[in-house]
Amino acid sequence: MAKITGLGGIFFKSPDPKKLAAWYRDMLGLELTDYGAATLSYDAPDHPPCVVWNPFAADTGYFAPSTRELMVNFAVDDLDGFVAMLTQKGITVIGREDYDYGRFAWIMDPDGTKIELWEPKE
Repeated sequence: MAKITGLGGIFFKSPDPKKLAAWYRDMLGLELTDYGAATLSYDAPDHPPCVVWNPFAADTGYFAPSTRELMVNFAVDDLDGFVAMLTQKGITVIGREDYDYGRFAWIMDPDGTKIELWEPKE
């Protein structure tokens, strides 16, 4: 039987896609292709063992302060180091929490999308 084998991409609209892609490159370090996309390999060192797909209720407050209908989660290898880098670049961290399955921090991109940074527990 045919089945889904993984997440193939995240696609969304932006008022200025090139400017937003440059922000993700310059602020978060995503390496962009010639056509402006970033490709993140499943077999990269320290990649989490899975990608989470999870719909939230329409009235969730979890994406706040964003009013967008999506949130992007990026796994990082060193949350403290990544947050320090972002702070040096003038990016405001809007929250941090630790759980038994990992450590989290949140920021907003220029389009108002909430970004969740996740350092998974080993």
